[in-house]
Amino acid sequence: MTAGDRLLWICLSRLWRDWRSALAIVKPETVVAWHRAAFRLFWTWKVRCGKPGRPVISSEVRDLIRKMCRENPGWGAPRIHGELLKLGIDIGQSSVSKYMVRCRKPPSQTWRTFLENHAQQLVSIDFFTVPTIRFQVLYVFLVLAHDRRRILHFNVTAHPTADWTGQQLREAFPFAQLPRYLLRGRDAIFGDDFREHVRDMGICEVLSAPRAPWQRAYIERVIGSVRRECLDHMIVFHEPLYDELSLPILITITDGERIFRWGRTHRSHERFTHPKWDPS
Repeated sequence: MTAGDRLLWICLSRLWRDWRSALAIVKPETVVAWHRAAFRLFWTWKVRCGKPGRPVISSEVRDLIRKMCRENPGWGAPRIHGELLKLGIDIGQSSVSKYMVRCRKPPSQTWRTFLENHAQQLVSIDFFTVPTIRFQVLYVFLVLAHDRRRILHFNVTAHPTADWTGQQLREAFPFAQLPRYLLRGRDAIFGDDFREHVRDMGICEVLSAPRAPWQRAYIERVIGSVRRECLDHMIVFHEPLYDELSLPILITITDGERIFRWGRTHRSHERFTHPKWDPS
């Protein structure tokens, strides 16, 4: 609590003598559950009262896109999009790409093979959100190395931008210790400016498939552990408390790394190469 918060409660206790009668003793888990439910209701109301989403694409337009794609194998999404605009059909190029017929490509290595072959040169990045008590959203940025599942860097912000994300990436890899591949999702925050930062650093970007978090299973597992072990048991009051939010996340990540590194037994060739872990 800040000095202003303490002063407020002191004044209220002097003005309202019978304040103890209004107290209700509940468990911390109950308060957190109330906050989560209120957060969902608030954003549900805000979305329903805001602007409507994308219009629904009719089945006739979807069938027309697939027909044009089959009859003209050499046409891409820009060409089909232009032809539809000439017909007076108002549709976006991204929607055309979504409903195009996918042609079979020559066989290549599986996703699991790619991850295993380049584990020493691969890192993953991702954001996850933390709601505050005022229903605002904080964004936590993580950088994970695949070789030993190590957290290389993390930071918290209320307003993530491409420049801020690029700066965090540079801080994660000082002294030219750059990975070869960078695995990330398709979030809009990773825009042209961020891609330019990555290109200048000489890193090759690898995008996961849409709606396929299993392709980034390692960093998703870390995010789930941070939520279950830390964030599900606390409520952030307001934005300036970055240090108060960063400290428990750092402790959770540090403890999780220590247990995860020394507790894994599925890598049999390293099982007996390390000394036993001393909790002290």
